[in-house]
Amino acid sequence: MNGRRPAPPGPWSRGPGGIGFPPLTPAPRDLVVLLAVVFATYALQFFAATAWLPALLHLGTALWPLGLVWQVVTYPFAGYGGASIWILLELLILYWFARDVFYRLGRRRFWRALLTASVIAGLAAVGVEVFVRLATPGGMTLAPFTLMQGQRTLLAFAIAAFATLNRHATVLLFFVLPIQARWFLWLEILIAFIAFLATKDLAGFTGIAVVVGTTYSVLTAGGPGRMLRDWRLRADKARIERQLARERRKRKLRVLEGGGQGREPDEPRRDPWVH
Repeated sequence: MNGRRPAPPGPWSRGPGGIGFPPLTPAPRDLVVLLAVVFATYALQFFAATAWLPALLHLGTALWPLGLVWQVVTYPFAGYGGASIWILLELLILYWFARDVFYRLGRRRFWRALLTASVIAGLAAVGVEVFVRLATPGGMTLAPFTLMQGQRTLLAFAIAAFATLNRHATVLLFFVLPIQARWFLWLEILIAFIAFLATKDLAGFTGIAVVVGTTYSVLTAGGPGRMLRDWRLRADKARIERQLARERRKRKLRVLEGGGQGREPDEPRRDPWVH
């Protein structure tokens, strides 16, 4: 048993009918707890006595000098943002997408995919921010990682996972514009890029892009281990092809078409198995 449950009808139509409201199916307990944790940590940052806790959980520039390595894991689960009703809309959209993904993947695969995508994105964002600060003293922005803190990474993961699992579903964007779910992968990156133009948060933009890309890779490759093996095999293939190209240029080798070694251009091709 891997904790996988049968998928419900789904919050979105998978045919040409488009988007609909979520049916009255039981809410996964894991998602209820996740949303409660995100909202609780979001609320704690507005009280002087408790603001230290979300600050320790959010991804910050104190990670590398002070060794706060747990932030790479905890940052998606600490709610972030100003005091606004927008947080409720973010959590509602997160629930709509994540519920379908949870039922499709099951508990184990859902959490494994989420943690893999968020940790890799966190490491990539930290690496970019360290590079930016070394290259440009003071960095590009005074508040890095804002684009990927808390529920924003969870939203990026849930939407990317939904778009990967339901590629041909039709979704009414803003309840008006019909669009295939697979285009949400690029739409997320486009929205993050527009936000980057306003905030100059290169680390946060990198994190969102990596979350989207890693989520797609994990769900299409079949798991983190297989995804890493595929990446390694692709890198090895590219390296070998570059080496072969160098050798051909160095030795001025000519590649002959087909299987007829030494065949003249006008000579008819012969089956190599016929003697």
